[in-house]
Amino acid sequence: MLVTIEPKAPRPSWLRAPAPVGDNYRDLKELVETLKLHTVCESAACPNIGDCWNRRTATFMILGNVCTRRCGFCAVQKGGPLPVDYDEPRRVAEACAALGLKFAVITSVNRDDRKDGGAELFALVIRAIREKVEGCGVEVLVPDFQGSHGAMDIVLEASPDVLNHNTETVPRLYRQVRMGARYERSLDMLAYAKKTRPEIPTKSGLMLGLGETIEEVLKVMQDLRGSNVDILTLGQYLRPSPKHLPIIRYVTVEEFAELKKRGYEMGFQHVESGPLVRSSFHAADAVA
Repeated sequence: MLVTIEPKAPRPSWLRAPAPVGDNYRDLKELVETLKLHTVCESAACPNIGDCWNRRTATFMILGNVCTRRCGFCAVQKGGPLPVDYDEPRRVAEACAALGLKFAVITSVNRDDRKDGGAELFALVIRAIREKVEGCGVEVLVPDFQGSHGAMDIVLEASPDVLNHNTETVPRLYRQVRMGARYERSLDMLAYAKKTRPEIPTKSGLMLGLGETIEEVLKVMQDLRGSNVDILTLGQYLRPSPKHLPIIRYVTVEEFAELKKRGYEMGFQHVESGPLVRSSFHAADAVA
């Protein structure tokens, strides 16, 4: 049974994250600024930035910080895309080396202005990290590349350790939540990646609290397993600003625990399910 909590009420205690302070946080912020890099932690206003940066982990966002799509949930800046910076892979690898990373997560804005959707830069970053930081695993959180299998091939040829693409929400809410995206296209891209490179774990995630029902979430989970997705993340949607989609309800800790249990029963190899879970949450643990 769903438990509805009035969103106008104070944020539940289970949604409180550590404040972004501390020496490691300041060091990482300085490193990112010095190397002129972007992180989804900052650009998407992630609530876990204090916790993750104090553990010296970050999700790097390539291809600029301006997105060509206008999704209703996302805090990343929208507008005309920035020029592609071909020195960016080197700087991302340098940051990974400076942090001593054993596992790096790379994502990007949508680049619908480019024929390959930015796939080339993903591949260059993967290879640059491998050359610079021996033994560092790499997860890529890619856009849908407008359904281009050729673009996906470019990324897969660079052999990421995890291929992630988020479905984000249930099909009924796509027009409000993921403008410019299509649910079936996302499933197809995940299925294609697994069919093409079955040895590479695939991953996807959803935000909850946007008005979906638990039954709809379970159906998406089943669809993801039908596309042979290995790793699942489920987290609470948090409104970045009054201009973004409202929170319809707060999903309880107990509901997240039940969804995690159901995910394992469906056959997912690893499930992260909780209010503060995001795509890169404990990313290395999923392939440990």
